[in-house]
Amino acid sequence: MFPEELVRQAERLLDRLRAESVTLATAESCTGGLLSGLLTGIAGASDVLERGWVTYSNEAKVEELGVEPGLIAAHGAVSAEVARAMAVGALERSSADVAAAVTGIAGPGGGTAGKPVGLVHLAALRRGGSPRHHELRLGNIGRQQVRLQSLAAALALIETVL
Repeated sequence: MFPEELVRQAERLLDRLRAESVTLATAESCTGGLLSGLLTGIAGASDVLERGWVTYSNEAKVEELGVEPGLIAAHGAVSAEVARAMAVGALERSSADVAAAVTGIAGPGGGTAGKPVGLVHLAALRRGGSPRHHELRLGNIGRQQVRLQSLAAALALIETVL
């Protein structure tokens, strides 16, 4: 289902999480659960994947993750601020040690001049630490490619907080 290199990257992350006895929670918007799906496609992921949320709507981000509505109003759902708040909310609402969040515009529509298709904000946070943020500007490379490249970036960002 996923490209082999992406699966290998996910396997390396799961191995590292296990080696460090660290658990992970995910909060996803534009990837629609693909990050959790990628990880759970690998046998033994339940050792370290604590839970995941698909919070596609703004309402879900607010209700499920505690993202402040004013934050979404001020910055938009696709923003560094909301990605960080999603990661913080996932960590606060789970027993995981690390949380990761993805929000973006996968296309083909939905983009604007200020927030074009292919804009993705990712955040990762380790309990007791500060959220790290990464922005992707992938362009209109196709919905599937935006989502797949977002997964690779999310796995890499999670590594930075371990």
